[in-house]
Amino acid sequence: MSDPIAAEHHPIEFARRVIPAARPRLPDADAVLPYLRRIDAARSYSNFGPLLTEFESRLASRFEPGSKVVTCVNGTQALTLTLNALDLAKGSLVAIPSYTFVATAHAVIAAGLTPLFLDVDPNDWMLRPETVRDALAWAPAPVSAVVVVAAFGAMPNLEAWKALREDAGLPVVLDAAAAFDQAHAAEIPTVISLHATKVLGIGEGGFLATTDADLATRVRQSTTFGFRGSRLSDIAATNAKLSEYAAAVGLAALDSWETDRLQFLRAALLMKAAMTFLPDVQFQPGWGDRWVTSVCSVRLPNGSVDAVEHRLQDQDIHTRRWWDRGCHLNPAFAEYPRGDLSVTETLSRSVLGLPFAIDMDGDDISRVAAALNLALAGR
Repeated sequence: MSDPIAAEHHPIEFARRVIPAARPRLPDADAVLPYLRRIDAARSYSNFGPLLTEFESRLASRFEPGSKVVTCVNGTQALTLTLNALDLAKGSLVAIPSYTFVATAHAVIAAGLTPLFLDVDPNDWMLRPETVRDALAWAPAPVSAVVVVAAFGAMPNLEAWKALREDAGLPVVLDAAAAFDQAHAAEIPTVISLHATKVLGIGEGGFLATTDADLATRVRQSTTFGFRGSRLSDIAATNAKLSEYAAAVGLAALDSWETDRLQFLRAALLMKAAMTFLPDVQFQPGWGDRWVTSVCSVRLPNGSVDAVEHRLQDQDIHTRRWWDRGCHLNPAFAEYPRGDLSVTETLSRSVLGLPFAIDMDGDDISRVAAALNLALAGR
């Protein structure tokens, strides 16, 4: 027979609950069900049915009048097909930041183009027009376009990019994968991800927003076998349409967007408040204040990320280097040209994605802050 007194003096140690780096939340079954009922009634399941048409219309209403939205199976395909539709010289250089998710570079290559990896600004972690202008003088081949990336959801200075487009005659595309909250202008073609990890997610999906109706038409045609109002395939294309089921999730997500945005703001404000006593933790300008996103990427003292990451892992607190070391250090991109990337390499050793979620509570946030404090003190 066990001794209850002995057990009292030798308590069982329970493992700490893991705090994941990300915990996405999509609309629940009850929210999606009314839209599924509409699919049942209409018996239209794909090929630009009524739900997808409504979803695209509601997305377009977030942008300036006359904007067009073209949905796609994911953001990477949307970016690839947009670059294809610009009819750039095959093999020509496209200037992109190396400090971005690898999808940006993969999209350039999939479009038959060559990424030219450039450095980013140390303050906002984004490519600058001045860097592109300088690169035009030393690039090993003609630069035919630029893809600027909205870093983790922060919006770049679009007016400066419009000026570069006019001055240099270079098409500019905005990879705003994580910037659904802040993307409201479509004069620069803008590609947004609807992946489950984003603030407005549907599982897999993405879309192009543009004021260029011809560009929208070409991208649309590229998503549907090259068809344009007939069964005749006019151009080489693919099948990259969203189904009515994906649109059902998207419509439910839009229904709750304003409430969800407030929840993201609340979680971000709690996170920032918990870190006020940690001067070595720097948030992106405007994060959780002017704009929301689904991740919390912070800058720590230079070169500290390895040690901090390991110490947090020991506390069952998971982190993520969302953009790792920069595209240029991935084996898939080893052969492609690049400029000086010293800022990118510094950021790769100092930016860390902390745990963050729409419904992250104060207890978990306090635990992360306390563990981060110890990790920084002991690095």
